[in-house]
Amino acid sequence: MIRGRPGAQHDVEALGGLCQALNFKTTLRTDPTAQAFQKEMAQFREGLDARRVPVSCALVALMAHGGPQGQLLGADGQEVQPEALVQELSRCRALWGCPKIFLLQACRGGQRDAGVGPTALPWFRRWLQASPTTPSHADILQIYADAQGRSSGGPTPGSSDQADILMVYAAAEGCVAYRDDEKGSDFIQTLVEVLRAYPGGELLELLTEVNRRVCELEVLGPDGQRRRKACLEIRSSLRRRLCLRSSAGAGRGGGGTAVKVCVPALGEVTQ
Repeated sequence: MIRGRPGAQHDVEALGGLCQALNFKTTLRTDPTAQAFQKEMAQFREGLDARRVPVSCALVALMAHGGPQGQLLGADGQEVQPEALVQELSRCRALWGCPKIFLLQACRGGQRDAGVGPTALPWFRRWLQASPTTPSHADILQIYADAQGRSSGGPTPGSSDQADILMVYAAAEGCVAYRDDEKGSDFIQTLVEVLRAYPGGELLELLTEVNRRVCELEVLGPDGQRRRKACLEIRSSLRRRLCLRSSAGAGRGGGGTAVKVCVPALGEVTQ
């Protein structure tokens, strides 16, 4: 949540600037309850279905605390399964056959990756020479222990069309996702940096570059002075190459955004 998740505002601002550069039509919701997560996604789907102009792509950024089985936790501490939100958007008639992109900045468990191999990376050398740094935070709720004892209760993904979905997790399954008070999360900040540096690049190739950069970083975890690593997880059922870039006519009364696949619609739901 922006509330209780220091540094999250930097991610919101970075993503907002990127989407503005791409001429995406954006909406922002902050600090929703678990029920509001589902409601917002349903309203997002209904709004897309009501559009009279074609929609070629949807992008949803979900930033929240995460539970031990990968569930998202609302501002009320209740759980919602990311799969339920994906399923909601899969039902969108306006997006049949179109890419649906989900960015998830949330923990997926409590494992902390200490990394392997050489640790004297350039980023860490700079960190050693810098002034003391505020430790990164993990996007795990403080009521983590309580969340472990509850059943997730989320709906099982249905048999609706699961093609053309791209999910990018800030952490591998079972692992912690980190966020810094002063700069935001490595995942979101690096993603924005790469997409701005290579406009129009093929998205899966760019996400591979994002993962390479994130894997090279080291963070000072909230569990002490030990250095930690992170690795993204990318799940794709895309059937075509996907490139995001601003269309020449966007912003002059045109239909909106993007290139090969892309257009309006960022449903940004943040905790």
